[in-house]
Amino acid sequence: MAEAQNGSAGPQAVPAASARPPATPEGIALAYGSLVLMALLPIFFGALRSVSCAKSKNSSEMPETITSRDAARFPIVASCTLLGLYLFFKIFSQEYINLLLSMYFFVLGILALSHTISPMMNRFFPANFPNKQYQLLFTQGSGESKEEIVNYEFDTKDLVCLALSSVVGVWYLLRKHWIANNLFGLAFSLNGVELLHLNNVSTGCILLGGLFIYDVFWVFGTNVMVTVAKSFEAPIKLVFPQDLLEKGLEADNFAMLGLGDIVIPGIFIALLLRFDISLKKNTHTYFYTSFVAYIFGLGLTIFIMHIFKHAQPALLYLVPACIGFPLLVALAKGEVTEMFR
Repeated sequence: MAEAQNGSAGPQAVPAASARPPATPEGIALAYGSLVLMALLPIFFGALRSVSCAKSKNSSEMPETITSRDAARFPIVASCTLLGLYLFFKIFSQEYINLLLSMYFFVLGILALSHTISPMMNRFFPANFPNKQYQLLFTQGSGESKEEIVNYEFDTKDLVCLALSSVVGVWYLLRKHWIANNLFGLAFSLNGVELLHLNNVSTGCILLGGLFIYDVFWVFGTNVMVTVAKSFEAPIKLVFPQDLLEKGLEADNFAMLGLGDIVIPGIFIALLLRFDISLKKNTHTYFYTSFVAYIFGLGLTIFIMHIFKHAQPALLYLVPACIGFPLLVALAKGEVTEMFR
């Protein structure tokens, strides 16, 4: 989900909560441009990493496959979770709930960021770096009935990445700074696109179609999503200040983009990249088509928000674009059967 504060445009806006000076056109353009760029990075690189992830034999890097049954149930589960959070914020103290959530996402964020930067950091280690291998193994039972619960392999380089990620985690926990929030948000998004795999295009259409209805209902039909977004203090969204040019890094008038508006279309775009590769034609037509469609859908969301100054569910525009554009290409190339096989 995405939002913008103080009545300014954004994929999903929240009404002004305080009387701040309106954002300048330059500040708005910088904020939205940065959000679009930050959304594209985890989708592009997450899709590329999903290809190697699908071929990996390391149990710690195996993807989680989403079936058609999972896809059909996902909007219901998401709705129950959203409503549950809404009721929690209405009944209990917002401060204590956010403290608990901060600790939870602190741990998850460190692990996600460590996994994200590990491939990049490997290039900076010298060739003679003493890199030892480790394995974290938990089993249940004994003998022939022994069953693996956790089997995670890592090395010294991974521990260094974990230490660096912990520094960001402490920074986020103590300051809740928007840069630390974005580092965690980008890591969550990239890991989601990389590790969550749709088993086929039909499943992707079911998932996106269900969440299309979910997003429209909870934004236009109720105030639940907007209320949760305003109350929820966790790195589940990317933010960028619209007053950065005036206040620098201490700016606090944010435009926001929810991670769901990145990960959900992103796993579909990653699926189309793997479909391109399966065709063995040395082209990435469907991947680039869906990637451009995402840019178009996100841009249209921001434009509509800017014109009407009203909350907009981003998936209302992203889902038709990400499904429709590749489908038109498949129709033109006569590959619809292969796509939905």
